[in-house]
Parts: sequence; C-alpha cells; structure tokens
Amino acid sequence: MTEKNWQSMLNKALTSPDDLQGFSLSEKEKAYFSMKKDHDNLTFMVNPYYASLAEDKWDDPVRRQFIPTVDEYTTKKYELSDPLGEDRYTPVPRLIHRYRDRVLLLVTDSCAMYCRHCFRRSFTGHKAGVISYGELENVAAYLSDHREVNEILLSGGDPLTCSDKKVREILTVIRSVRPDIVIRLATRIPVVLPMRISDSLVNILSENSPIWLVTQFNHSNEITEQAEAAVDKLIGKGIPLLNQSVLLKGINDSVSALENLFQALVRLRIKPYYLFQGDLAAGTSHFRVSIERGREIMSRLRLRISGLALPVYAVDMPGGGGKIPLTENFAMSEDEENYYFRNIEGKPYSYPREK
Repeated sequence: MTEKNWQSMLNKALTSPDDLQGFSLSEKEKAYFSMKKDHDNLTFMVNPYYASLAEDKWDDPVRRQFIPTVDEYTTKKYELSDPLGEDRYTPVPRLIHRYRDRVLLLVTDSCAMYCRHCFRRSFTGHKAGVISYGELENVAAYLSDHREVNEILLSGGDPLTCSDKKVREILTVIRSVRPDIVIRLATRIPVVLPMRISDSLVNILSENSPIWLVTQFNHSNEITEQAEAAVDKLIGKGIPLLNQSVLLKGINDSVSALENLFQALVRLRIKPYYLFQGDLAAGTSHFRVSIERGREIMSRLRLRISGLALPVYAVDMPGGGGKIPLTENFAMSEDEENYYFRNIEGKPYSYPREK
C-alpha cells in the first residue's frame, strides 16, 4: 500500500456516532456522545480497518477499545491528568528524561485510532501536532550533551502516523548526533493500521539500526492476516519486535484471553515484554483490573505457558516512581485504601486499591 492509500484510510476515519452505522450503540455509548459537547475529553476517532475487526456486541474486546462510554466522565479522586508525573521530567519541549540512561520523545499527538484506555489522553489528540524541526534540533542538542542517555523511545501519539519523509527526518537528526543510541519506537500501527507498514517505511527503519519496535496487541482478535504481514515485513528486515499489553477489564482480563494472545505473539516472533496494570489516567477506572486479579492471572499463566511467552506484569507508579514489577520482591504491604511498594531505587510509593 502506498503512503497516499493509508493516509486516505485515515481521512475516512469514523469521528462521530453517525459514522458508526454498523453498530447498535448501547445506552452508555449513546450517553457519552450526548455529553461530549460539554466536556473536554479524548477525541473519538477510529479508522475503518480497525473498526472492521469489531463485532456488534457491546462486550466485544476490539469494540471496547475504540467506542467510548459515559464511564469516561467518571474521575476518581486519585486519578491524574499526568498519571506518570512526566511534566517535571521535561528538560526541553517534547522530551521526557525520567530514567538516567533513557529518554522519551513525544513525536506527535496523533494516532491511527484513539484507544479509550489511553493514559496520555491529556496530550493525545489535542492538536499539538508533529514535532517541528526546531524542536527536533533542541532534542538533538540535549542528546549530544547527555552521553549517559543510551536509549531514546519515540512515542506520542503514534510516530508512524507521520509521513515517511518526517520519520526519516526524525531518525536522521537523532543519528547525526548519536549514531550509537538505541532507538525504540512505540507504535500501535501494526495492530490498528497494518497497511501503513510499507516497504519504503520498513527500509527507512532498517537503515537506522539499532532500532526496536514496541507495539501493543491487547487481544488475539487483533492478530489478522494484515497484521501478520506487517510483522513479517519488519522482522524480515531485521527489526526486532516487543509487545506491551495493558491489562483491561472486559477485554483481556482472563487466563484464556492472555494465554491465547501471548502464545500467538510468540508464534509471530514478537516477545511479550510487559503486561501493564492500568495507569491512573482520568476517566479510565472502568478499564482497570485489581492488582489481586492481575496477580492471580499471572500465577496461573506461569503454569500454562513458557517464560518466553510470559511478560513482566508491572505498574508504572503514579507521581513519577517508574515501573515496578508486581512481584513479592517489590511489594511491601497493603491496607484498605492502598498497596505499598518500593521502586528499583528503594523509594516508597502507593497505588490505590480499587473498590
């Protein structure tokens, strides 16, 4: 598929309830759209390809990821607009330097569809646009000055919604100052718009090795022939793939759903890397699974699948504490209100106990 064709599919995106002709909206879905004009919330948008993977059932695991419900207007007292505390780790615009040896770059606020569980919803879809050349030069200068940084994660939004020309520009500027740096590119494109993975794009990525692609398959229903073809193209050009799933209530919070997903990913030569506990993003509590349930699922999965297929179950601590594996080595205690952990630096953090 040419760049013009996949961009044409994005131009045909579903952006209003009137576009959802193939779906019988539930009362909760109707209520969301009737209230939307009075609220500032994550944009509704899904491209026709990803929408075609869903069945017209309110509990379909694909549908639940793109059709919003009125539950998004419920905000818990401990939910945050910046759940990972990234703002205070931003030395230059678009760049987040939370960990000593790696940084994260917000390339664009656009995606090929807007996941209803998005934790960066205060940035995504809010017309920040694609990173400018001037902003990119400032990032390059920072990387040049900070040699302790060994990895850069390109994220957003979704970096692969940018044109081939822009993707090449971003990678070229980074490589011009840091040919040694490892690039990780976080994208849902192989899942939600696999035809974007063109020969020309794959060549651009492979020319900028070392580069890893980190994607997000959340359910085996997302693994289609088109997705498999996209993955084959990437791996065929020597680009390794990792997967970061999010544990989502009513979507993949069962042993069978995750077993099927992780086994399928291994067959595709994608390493299940992380299974994330839901972040405390405002309006996402209806997707979050209790940590007890997550631990129970993981303990049962350990008896059913190999270590190769088993990701790390982790939580990204609110307030900037970083990722903590949800194992007994990091768990300290719990009470009726919170779980208490220490992160890899030994600092204490709490995570609310969902009621």
